[in-house]
Amino acid sequence: MTSDRQTSAETAQALVRLSAQVLPVWARQLAGSRAQSETAVTEMLSAFAEIGPHLDRAARQSQQISAALAQGDGGITQLAQACDKVLQPALPGCTPQAVQAIGQVMAMIHACVDAIAQIAKPFEHETQMVSQQVERMYQGFQYQDRISQMMTLLHDDIERLQLAMTQKQGAPIDPAQWLARLEAGYVMAEQRHQHGGSVGVSGASGSDDTTFF
Repeated sequence: MTSDRQTSAETAQALVRLSAQVLPVWARQLAGSRAQSETAVTEMLSAFAEIGPHLDRAARQSQQISAALAQGDGGITQLAQACDKVLQPALPGCTPQAVQAIGQVMAMIHACVDAIAQIAKPFEHETQMVSQQVERMYQGFQYQDRISQMMTLLHDDIERLQLAMTQKQGAPIDPAQWLARLEAGYVMAEQRHQHGGSVGVSGASGSDDTTFF
């Protein structure tokens, strides 16, 4: 019996020594992973920030093209119609060949105007769609804030456990109190579900409870 107790005590001490060496490694790995992910997301956000002005410029140019094609005063379509009105009274006095030539020229002008209009409409629509998708991606990058908060909490708890295990004297550790303190630091619903052992909770489900830095 004494031998068994001695073996158990030695095993417990070995586990304490192992944990004291392993926990700092875990903490450093968590901190390193968090730093790398934050750097990567920062670089991607910077790249998208540079895209933004180009999209705005393209959107303005698209609007200018649409305005130039508008039916109002000064529009290209209005100009083509004005040419029709000016030339129409002069056609009776022209030779058949001249009338035919003028008709062909005006037909080409109208065809060009229509072609430009067909190009401009989808271009404006696509520019708006790209801008919306970029905005959605900006919002999607907020996941980094979620990951950073979760990893920071785990890192701090590992360091707290390491400190508790290296202290030679102190009050006995109450697992329930320890877990309650850990749970008190959660800011997302999925953290609380996972804490209790629940599965199948998606990251989006707790978005309303998320606090972003």
